[in-house]
Parts: sequence; C-alpha cells; structure tokens
Amino acid sequence: MGEKLVLVTGAARGIGLATTRKFLAEGWRVAMLDTDAGTLKAALETLGVPDDTMMIEADVSVPEQVAAGIQAIENRFGRLDALVNNAGIADFQSIADTDIETWSRIMAVNLTGPFICTKACTPLLLKRGGAVVNIASISGLRASTLRVAYGTSKAGLIHLTKQLAVELGNQGIRVNAVAPGPVDTEMAKKVHSAEIRADYHDVIPLNRYGLEEEIAEAIFFLSCDKASYINGQVLAVDGGFESAGIGLTSLRKE
Repeated sequence: MGEKLVLVTGAARGIGLATTRKFLAEGWRVAMLDTDAGTLKAALETLGVPDDTMMIEADVSVPEQVAAGIQAIENRFGRLDALVNNAGIADFQSIADTDIETWSRIMAVNLTGPFICTKACTPLLLKRGGAVVNIASISGLRASTLRVAYGTSKAGLIHLTKQLAVELGNQGIRVNAVAPGPVDTEMAKKVHSAEIRADYHDVIPLNRYGLEEEIAEAIFFLSCDKASYINGQVLAVDGGFESAGIGLTSLRKE
C-alpha cells in the first residue's frame, strides 16, 4: 500500500485518460473521476488494472458529489498524493451569442470545479504533502475570438493556481498549471476544420498540434518529486504558440 495515488478529473477520455495512462506507467495508482459513467467504465476496463484504478462518477461543480468521491478515495486507499484538475467544458461563441446559462455552466465546471476539488482534497494532501496541477489553456493566456466564456474561465483558473500556490505551498502542497495549446484530441478533430488547423499551423513555431501524451508528460512532471521546487507556475505546452508574434508565416516563405 505504499504506491502513490493521484486523482484525475475528466479522466474518461482525451488528456485525462492519457494522464491516467502516464501515471499508471510510472507506478502510481489513479482515481478516475468523470460525469460520463459509461465512457469512464469502458476506459477502466480497457486499462485492465482494477487494483490500481478507481472509478468515481461525479460532477466537479457539485460539492456534495466531490466530497463523496474524496471520502471513497480515503476509505479505499487512505492517501492522496496529487490532484489533476482536468475536467472542463467549452462552448465557442461570440459574446452576443453567449447566454448567461452557458457562461455560468462553463465557469462552474472550469473555475469553480477546481476550487471545489482542491478544497476537498486538501486534508488528504496535507497528510504527506503533495501537488495540484490545474489544466488551464493557452486561451487563458491569449485572447481570441469566440472564447469569451471559455478563455475567461481559464484565465481565472490561472490566477486561482497562483492564489492556491501561495496559501497551500506554505503547508507543503505545490500548485501549478499546464496551459495546453492546440491538441489533437477527438474533440479538436471534430470541431477544427482544415482552415482552422491551417491557421493554427501558421502561428505555431513547431508547425503542428500537440499530442495528448505530450500534455500528460508535463502534468506528471509537475506532480512528481522532480518538480519539488516549482510552485505557482504556468507551463504552456503549446509548441511555442504563446511566444509567437507576427511574421512567422512570412519567415517560412523565405
């Protein structure tokens, strides 16, 4: 029972599932939380390591559901060493088309959710010290069209990361954020047209989308002891997108 344990929210697919696989490969156990019970159960069965994984069906924006999940973790494993706040939703619309219900739901999941989960996990994390990694977005660092709710929620999460790092770092819990750029997830493949992908390629120095596994590597690093003096930071895993200004397309034509 000495293996470390991480809780990954939004673990049924995409970056959350890739992160689960990475932690398992490194010898950790993983509690996988998601609202989509069917997809989560299928992911658990595919992983095929029931002794090292745990399924929690919960909505991160509902404190009572999160609290019940954390209690189940304590009952089964008696410890928690890291939390990855990955659960998130998006709805890309202009401010004119963003109604208050959409705005409120995105804020509830993307910003309030990490607050609820971190608060609920803190007592367990305090037992041995640990780490929290919030999954923000390049949209929280750079404004762009059709992201008035999503981008604002991720910018808020970045500042929440810093607030938590200052308070919890003093108690032995490091808090950092990963801000992915465009990633080749199933969602991106469905909603990014050829034109959108070409536009992204034009402003990413590495000239490609990232992979879910590449984001998972950064998340694991910030969660483990190799990052023991990193606290309150935002790591953009974006192929250089945040750093690029104008002129990259012209440079490539030379």
